[in-house]
Amino acid sequence: MSPDMRPMMPLTLTAYTLVTANGRGVGPVLQALRDRRSGLRPCDFEDVTLKTYIGRVEGLEDFSLENDLERFDCRNNRLAWLGLQQDGFMVAVAEAKQRYGAHRVAVVMGTSTSGILETEHAYHMRDQAGSLPAWYTSRYRYTHNMFSLGHFVRTCLGLRGPAMVVSTACSSSAKVFATVDRLLRTGLCDAAIVGGVDSLCLTTLYGFSALQLLSTKPCRPCDEDREGLSLGEAAGFALLESSERVGRPGAVALLGYGESTDGYHMSHPHPEGAGAIRAIRDSLARAGLRPEDVEYINLHGTATRANDAVEDKAVYSIFGARPACSSTKGWTGHTLGAAGITEAVISTLCLTHGLIPGTLNCARVDPSLKSRILRNNQTGPLAVVLSNIFGFGGNNCSLVLGKLP
Repeated sequence: MSPDMRPMMPLTLTAYTLVTANGRGVGPVLQALRDRRSGLRPCDFEDVTLKTYIGRVEGLEDFSLENDLERFDCRNNRLAWLGLQQDGFMVAVAEAKQRYGAHRVAVVMGTSTSGILETEHAYHMRDQAGSLPAWYTSRYRYTHNMFSLGHFVRTCLGLRGPAMVVSTACSSSAKVFATVDRLLRTGLCDAAIVGGVDSLCLTTLYGFSALQLLSTKPCRPCDEDREGLSLGEAAGFALLESSERVGRPGAVALLGYGESTDGYHMSHPHPEGAGAIRAIRDSLARAGLRPEDVEYINLHGTATRANDAVEDKAVYSIFGARPACSSTKGWTGHTLGAAGITEAVISTLCLTHGLIPGTLNCARVDPSLKSRILRNNQTGPLAVVLSNIFGFGGNNCSLVLGKLP
């Protein structure tokens, strides 16, 4: 076993927060899971005429960022701002700054499109000569630029440690956990804010429509009649610290992670799930766990025929039909670059509250799938959860989350 694959020091999720179409803060999100209440709705985003369902966060059109944050104003950063305001997260970060110093707290964000909606609006406003409006060129670095999100979060929180943004499609805000582990092990920081934000835009809606991947109904992961995904938007954040410093019995921690890239096709995963299998196995190795230690698997579960089938092959090849498996995208939609943090926070809620959410909108599990797919919620103690995020083109990440002994 290589030194990098030895069991890692767990990283405690000292604080965490989440905003999705189901509500602002972990309380509303948890209640929606318990009530089996979806946040998906018929598409009503701007002037889009596609027949599909989306997970749109309410209220982003009703305010703008002002004063020192005005230059960052765009839908993506407004969504980030809402996320930072929930669950006492900014207070927890302020306490971490006191413990370590602002220069020792890193910011590692994930997004797939950043503020691309601002560029879409700018192109609609070109003059007769085809020139973009002046306001756009002066604000690009603070809005559409991929680092905009990291710059914005760092500014809001008053941090001066390392900062970066990961953009690897759907796996973006799962891979941030792996990046932070490396930053901590190399001594570049003492704590880190991880997170992801991805907001709705025309490029993703029409792009996935062109690929014939959008469902005309709320997405139905693992259902025998599934027809595609539902896009959503979300913002989530977590404060990670070494469990040696702040760990306490029962606290939720990142126990392990695995990353891989299929390199098989520009958009499709490997048909046998080769990259997914490697990511899962590496996550278990870093956690120092065996497959039988995992009690629940939060599937990537996008509800496209190819994704669900390939993920099932990967999961079944390692775990068989023993652990409970489900997808939570029927609640939130596929939040793309924010999917990793969204489902990591949901997995944390599952561990904390002893909840396994059954796959929403799945009327009958596809009989070709071999894993144990749950349709109804279950309750009971949980100690270890695996969260899979398998991105566009086979960019994979698996996270093992569990309670500290």
